[in-house]
Amino acid sequence: MSLNNQVLDKPISAELPYVEANLSYLIPMAEKPVNYTYEPPLGIPRTNATYQTHKLPIYNARSISDNISLDREGFAFTGHNTNVRNFYDEDEVGRVYYPEAEQLLKEVTGATKVVIFDHTLRNAGQSKPGENNIKEPALRVHNDFTAKSGYTRAHLELAARGIDDIDTLLKQRFAIINVWRAIAQPIQESPLAVCDAQSIAPTDIVAGDLVYRDRVGEIYGVTYNSKHKWFYFPQMHRDEALFIKCFDSAEDGHTRFAAHTAFEDPTSPANAPPRESIELRTFVFYPA
Repeated sequence: MSLNNQVLDKPISAELPYVEANLSYLIPMAEKPVNYTYEPPLGIPRTNATYQTHKLPIYNARSISDNISLDREGFAFTGHNTNVRNFYDEDEVGRVYYPEAEQLLKEVTGATKVVIFDHTLRNAGQSKPGENNIKEPALRVHNDFTAKSGYTRAHLELAARGIDDIDTLLKQRFAIINVWRAIAQPIQESPLAVCDAQSIAPTDIVAGDLVYRDRVGEIYGVTYNSKHKWFYFPQMHRDEALFIKCFDSAEDGHTRFAAHTAFEDPTSPANAPPRESIELRTFVFYPA
Protein backbone atom coordinates (compact mmCIF):
# COMPACT_ATOMS: atom_id res chain seq x y z
CA MET A 1 0.00 0.00 0.00
CA SER A 2 3.00 2.29 -0.32
CA LEU A 3 1.98 5.84 -1.13
CA ASN A 4 5.54 7.05 -0.87
CA ASN A 5 7.24 6.27 -4.16
CA GLN A 6 4.49 6.10 -6.75
CA VAL A 7 5.13 7.17 -10.32
CA LEU A 8 2.96 10.09 -11.37
CA ASP A 9 0.87 8.87 -14.29
CA LYS A 10 -1.62 11.73 -14.25
CA PRO A 11 -0.49 15.32 -13.65
CA ILE A 12 -1.97 17.47 -10.93
CA SER A 13 -4.24 19.63 -13.01
CA ALA A 14 -5.91 23.00 -12.72
CA GLU A 15 -8.93 21.28 -14.29
CA LEU A 16 -9.86 19.98 -10.84
CA PRO A 17 -12.87 21.49 -9.05
CA TYR A 18 -11.89 24.08 -6.46
CA VAL A 19 -13.07 26.60 -3.94
CA GLU A 20 -11.60 30.05 -3.44
CA ALA A 21 -10.69 30.96 0.12
CA ASN A 22 -8.56 33.36 2.11
CA LEU A 23 -5.30 31.91 3.45
CA SER A 24 -3.31 33.74 6.11
CA TYR A 25 0.39 34.18 5.25
CA LEU A 26 3.28 35.59 7.25
CA ILE A 27 4.33 39.08 6.16
CA PRO A 28 8.13 39.18 5.66
CA MET A 29 9.92 40.74 8.61
CA ALA A 30 13.47 41.67 9.62
CA GLU A 31 13.54 39.98 13.02
CA LYS A 32 12.79 36.34 13.82
CA PRO A 33 9.08 35.63 14.31
CA VAL A 34 8.11 34.67 17.85
CA ASN A 35 4.80 33.11 18.90
CA TYR A 36 3.82 32.25 22.48
CA THR A 37 1.66 29.19 23.07
CA TYR A 38 0.29 30.76 26.26
CA GLU A 39 -0.52 34.24 27.54
CA PRO A 40 2.95 35.84 27.91
CA PRO A 41 4.09 38.12 30.75
CA LEU A 42 2.60 41.60 30.87
CA GLY A 43 3.99 43.87 28.17
CA ILE A 44 5.12 41.06 25.86
CA PRO A 45 2.94 40.56 22.76
CA ARG A 46 1.59 37.08 22.02
CA THR A 47 3.43 37.35 18.70
CA ASN A 48 5.65 39.88 16.93
CA ALA A 49 4.57 38.57 13.54
CA THR A 50 1.91 40.02 11.26
CA TYR A 51 -0.16 38.16 8.69
CA GLN A 52 -2.01 38.97 5.49
CA THR A 53 -4.71 36.99 3.74
CA HIS A 54 -4.58 36.08 0.07
CA LYS A 55 -7.55 34.65 -1.80
CA LEU A 56 -6.46 31.48 -3.58
CA PRO A 57 -7.96 28.46 -5.32
CA ILE A 58 -7.87 25.29 -3.23
CA TYR A 59 -8.28 22.23 -5.45
CA ASN A 60 -10.27 19.12 -4.62
CA ALA A 61 -7.62 16.37 -4.68
CA ARG A 62 -9.90 13.38 -4.18
CA SER A 63 -9.79 12.30 -7.83
CA ILE A 64 -5.98 12.37 -7.91
CA SER A 65 -5.25 10.99 -4.46
CA ASP A 66 -3.63 7.84 -5.91
CA ASN A 67 -1.09 10.03 -7.73
CA ILE A 68 0.06 12.08 -4.75
CA SER A 69 3.03 11.06 -2.60
CA LEU A 70 4.75 12.13 0.58
CA ASP A 71 8.14 12.24 -1.11
CA ARG A 72 7.02 14.51 -3.93
CA GLU A 73 4.06 16.70 -2.96
CA GLY A 74 4.70 16.24 0.76
CA PHE A 75 1.27 14.82 1.58
CA ALA A 76 -0.76 11.69 0.88
CA PHE A 77 -4.25 10.36 1.50
CA THR A 78 -5.86 6.95 2.02
CA GLY A 79 -8.94 5.23 3.34
CA HIS A 80 -8.31 3.58 6.69
CA ASN A 81 -10.81 2.09 9.12
CA THR A 82 -10.29 2.74 12.81
CA ASN A 83 -11.61 0.79 15.80
CA VAL A 84 -11.53 3.84 18.07
CA ARG A 85 -14.97 4.56 19.50
CA ASN A 86 -14.22 7.80 21.37
CA PHE A 87 -11.26 9.93 20.29
CA TYR A 88 -11.75 12.16 23.34
CA ASP A 89 -10.78 9.21 25.55
CA GLU A 90 -7.00 9.64 26.00
CA ASP A 91 -6.56 6.05 27.14
CA GLU A 92 -8.37 4.63 24.13
CA VAL A 93 -6.41 6.83 21.73
CA GLY A 94 -3.12 5.55 23.15
CA ARG A 95 -4.25 1.95 23.43
CA VAL A 96 -6.11 1.58 20.12
CA TYR A 97 -5.28 4.43 17.75
CA TYR A 98 -1.54 4.68 18.25
CA PRO A 99 -0.91 1.01 17.27
CA GLU A 100 -3.31 1.37 14.31
CA ALA A 101 -1.48 4.44 13.07
CA GLU A 102 1.94 2.89 13.63
CA GLN A 103 1.06 -0.06 11.42
CA LEU A 104 -0.55 2.19 8.82
CA LEU A 105 2.54 4.39 8.61
CA LYS A 106 4.80 1.37 8.13
CA GLU A 107 2.59 0.25 5.24
CA VAL A 108 2.38 3.70 3.69
CA THR A 109 6.05 4.67 3.97
CA GLY A 110 7.96 1.40 4.12
CA ALA A 111 9.36 2.48 7.50
CA THR A 112 11.01 -0.06 9.79
CA LYS A 113 10.28 1.89 12.99
CA VAL A 114 7.57 4.40 13.95
CA VAL A 115 7.41 6.43 17.18
CA ILE A 116 4.23 8.41 17.84
CA PHE A 117 5.15 11.25 20.19
CA ASP A 118 2.02 13.38 20.58
CA HIS A 119 -1.44 14.16 19.32
CA THR A 120 -3.74 17.17 19.16
CA LEU A 121 -7.52 17.23 19.25
CA ARG A 122 -9.27 20.17 17.59
CA ASN A 123 -12.83 21.29 18.19
CA ALA A 124 -13.64 25.01 18.40
CA GLY A 125 -16.84 24.20 20.27
CA GLN A 126 -15.03 22.42 23.10
CA SER A 127 -11.68 24.25 23.21
CA LYS A 128 -10.99 25.90 26.60
CA PRO A 129 -7.40 27.18 26.69
CA GLY A 130 -5.86 26.55 30.08
CA GLU A 131 -8.63 24.14 31.03
CA ASN A 132 -8.34 21.34 28.49
CA ASN A 133 -6.02 20.20 25.71
CA ILE A 134 -8.55 20.66 22.90
CA LYS A 135 -7.52 23.35 20.43
CA GLU A 136 -9.20 25.37 17.72
CA PRO A 137 -8.23 24.87 14.05
CA ALA A 138 -4.96 26.62 13.14
CA LEU A 139 -5.74 29.28 10.54
CA ARG A 140 -2.21 30.35 9.52
CA VAL A 141 -0.03 28.81 6.83
CA HIS A 142 2.78 26.95 8.59
CA ASN A 143 4.88 23.82 8.90
CA ASP A 144 5.32 22.21 12.31
CA PHE A 145 9.12 21.75 12.25
CA THR A 146 12.26 23.25 10.73
CA ALA A 147 15.54 21.80 9.50
CA LYS A 148 16.84 22.44 13.04
CA SER A 149 13.88 21.55 15.23
CA GLY A 150 13.24 18.23 13.53
CA TYR A 151 16.46 16.97 15.09
CA THR A 152 15.96 18.83 18.37
CA ARG A 153 12.51 17.37 18.94
CA ALA A 154 13.66 13.89 17.92
CA HIS A 155 16.46 13.96 20.53
CA LEU A 156 14.04 15.23 23.19
CA GLU A 157 11.27 12.70 22.55
CA LEU A 158 13.49 9.65 22.00
CA ALA A 159 15.47 10.40 25.18
CA ALA A 160 12.20 10.72 27.12
CA ARG A 161 11.30 7.21 25.99
CA GLY A 162 14.62 5.74 27.09
CA ILE A 163 15.66 4.82 23.56
CA ASP A 164 19.35 3.94 23.36
CA ASP A 165 21.97 5.16 20.89
CA ILE A 166 19.87 8.07 19.64
CA ASP A 167 22.73 9.64 17.69
CA THR A 168 23.19 6.48 15.63
CA LEU A 169 19.45 6.21 15.04
CA LEU A 170 19.25 9.80 13.81
CA LYS A 171 22.05 9.25 11.31
CA GLN A 172 19.71 7.11 9.24
CA ARG A 173 16.92 8.75 7.29
CA PHE A 174 13.89 9.71 9.34
CA ALA A 175 10.87 11.95 8.86
CA ILE A 176 8.23 13.61 10.99
CA ILE A 177 4.82 12.85 9.54
CA ASN A 178 1.47 14.07 10.83
CA VAL A 179 -1.53 11.76 10.54
CA TRP A 180 -4.71 13.85 10.32
CA ARG A 181 -8.25 12.50 10.65
CA ALA A 182 -11.84 13.56 11.24
CA ILE A 183 -13.16 12.05 14.46
CA ALA A 184 -16.90 12.65 14.30
CA GLN A 185 -19.13 13.86 11.47
CA PRO A 186 -17.70 14.46 7.97
CA ILE A 187 -15.82 17.76 8.07
CA GLN A 188 -17.73 20.73 6.70
CA GLU A 189 -16.22 23.61 8.69
CA SER A 190 -12.52 24.66 8.73
CA PRO A 191 -11.16 21.85 6.53
CA LEU A 192 -7.42 21.41 6.16
CA ALA A 193 -5.54 22.64 3.07
CA VAL A 194 -2.10 21.31 2.08
CA CYS A 195 0.35 22.98 -0.27
CA ASP A 196 2.18 21.03 -2.96
CA ALA A 197 5.76 21.20 -1.64
CA GLN A 198 7.06 21.41 -5.20
CA SER A 199 5.47 24.86 -5.47
CA ILE A 200 7.19 26.22 -2.35
CA ALA A 201 10.49 28.06 -2.85
CA PRO A 202 13.15 27.76 -0.11
CA THR A 203 12.85 31.52 0.46
CA ASP A 204 9.12 31.17 1.24
CA ILE A 205 9.69 29.42 4.59
CA VAL A 206 10.77 31.41 7.64
CA ALA A 207 11.95 29.86 10.90
CA GLY A 208 10.23 31.26 13.97
CA ASP A 209 10.34 30.54 17.70
CA LEU A 210 7.38 28.79 19.30
CA VAL A 211 7.57 29.55 23.02
CA TYR A 212 6.18 27.04 25.52
CA ARG A 213 6.31 27.42 29.30
CA ASP A 214 9.15 24.92 29.58
CA ARG A 215 10.98 25.11 26.24
CA VAL A 216 11.29 26.94 22.93
CA GLY A 217 10.48 25.10 19.71
CA GLU A 218 10.94 26.26 16.14
CA ILE A 219 8.44 26.14 13.28
CA TYR A 220 8.25 27.52 9.76
CA GLY A 221 5.96 30.39 8.91
CA VAL A 222 5.30 30.78 5.20
CA THR A 223 5.32 33.95 3.11
CA TYR A 224 3.09 34.39 0.09
CA ASN A 225 4.12 33.16 -3.33
CA SER A 226 1.69 33.20 -6.25
CA LYS A 227 3.09 29.85 -7.41
CA HIS A 228 1.80 27.97 -4.36
CA LYS A 229 -0.67 25.21 -5.31
CA TRP A 230 -3.19 24.29 -2.63
CA PHE A 231 -5.32 21.14 -2.26
CA TYR A 232 -7.85 19.66 0.13
CA PHE A 233 -9.99 16.57 0.57
CA PRO A 234 -13.55 17.80 1.16
CA GLN A 235 -15.95 16.07 3.53
CA MET A 236 -13.25 13.96 5.17
CA HIS A 237 -14.72 11.34 7.51
CA ARG A 238 -13.32 9.20 10.29
CA ASP A 239 -12.31 6.30 8.05
CA GLU A 240 -9.88 8.39 6.00
CA ALA A 241 -6.36 9.57 6.84
CA LEU A 242 -4.30 12.46 5.52
CA PHE A 243 -0.51 12.36 5.91
CA ILE A 244 1.60 15.54 6.01
CA LYS A 245 5.40 15.50 5.94
CA CYS A 246 6.66 18.13 8.38
CA PHE A 247 10.35 17.19 8.27
CA ASP A 248 12.68 14.84 6.41
CA SER A 249 16.33 14.38 7.27
CA ALA A 250 17.12 13.35 3.68
CA GLU A 251 18.62 16.12 1.56
CA ASP A 252 18.77 14.13 -1.67
CA GLY A 253 15.73 15.45 -3.47
CA HIS A 254 12.92 14.06 -1.33
CA THR A 255 10.44 16.69 -0.23
CA ARG A 256 11.41 17.83 3.27
CA PHE A 257 8.61 20.20 4.38
CA ALA A 258 4.95 20.68 3.48
CA ALA A 259 2.90 23.76 4.41
CA HIS A 260 -0.68 23.43 5.63
CA THR A 261 -3.47 25.44 7.22
CA ALA A 262 -7.12 25.27 8.14
CA PHE A 263 -9.31 27.57 6.07
CA GLU A 264 -12.82 28.97 6.08
CA ASP A 265 -14.61 27.12 3.31
CA PRO A 266 -17.08 29.47 1.57
CA THR A 267 -19.23 26.47 0.63
CA SER A 268 -19.67 25.33 4.24
CA PRO A 269 -23.28 25.43 5.45
CA ALA A 270 -24.01 28.31 7.81
CA ASN A 271 -25.02 25.83 10.52
CA ALA A 272 -22.10 23.42 9.98
CA PRO A 273 -20.92 21.82 13.23
CA PRO A 274 -17.41 22.73 14.43
CA ARG A 275 -14.67 20.64 12.87
CA GLU A 276 -13.59 17.73 15.07
CA SER A 277 -10.21 16.25 14.20
CA ILE A 278 -7.11 14.59 15.58
CA GLU A 279 -3.56 14.85 14.34
CA LEU A 280 -0.77 12.54 15.42
CA ARG A 281 2.85 13.62 15.16
CA THR A 282 5.22 10.79 14.47
CA PHE A 283 8.83 9.88 13.79
CA VAL A 284 9.18 7.51 10.86
CA PHE A 285 12.51 5.72 10.45
CA TYR A 286 13.33 4.36 7.01
CA PRO A 287 15.45 1.27 6.29
CA ALA A 288 19.15 1.99 6.78
